[in-house]
Amino acid sequence: MNIEQKLQEADDRLAIRNLIDQYAFCADTRDAIGQMALFTEDTTFEVYYDPTSDIPSEIVQGRTNLFPVFDHLNVYQRTMHFNGQNSVTLEGTTATGITYCMAHHLTQEEGQQKLMIAAIRYQDKFVKLQERWLFAERKLFVDWITNQ
Repeated sequence: MNIEQKLQEADDRLAIRNLIDQYAFCADTRDAIGQMALFTEDTTFEVYYDPTSDIPSEIVQGRTNLFPVFDHLNVYQRTMHFNGQNSVTLEGTTATGITYCMAHHLTQEEGQQKLMIAAIRYQDKFVKLQERWLFAERKLFVDWITNQ
């Protein structure tokens, strides 16, 4: 691999990590439109509440259909998503990856503060379109949830 290829790979890896982090920033600032813009038009978004099942709990096809999924975060008073380790395999203008996330969801119930923490794993397919990386497919696996 020559220096130009190494630099391009580093740029692509950084751009993908920024994409992953932007997803979390949009979620925590309730920017559903901005979050949707991180996906291809024909994207697939799947949620697995049972990580042992091969059958998704929810499937959303197409970027425009993501709005209710992302807007649902408004039921929480606050959220904070911490992205952890991730692994990306680049293949030209496509890539796959796994990212771990700890998602904190704060609510008020009967005057009491409640905190739900979810351990999440994302399995992603990325595509580079017009020099910009986007999610082509995102699978969200809830590994466990705790309520405090």
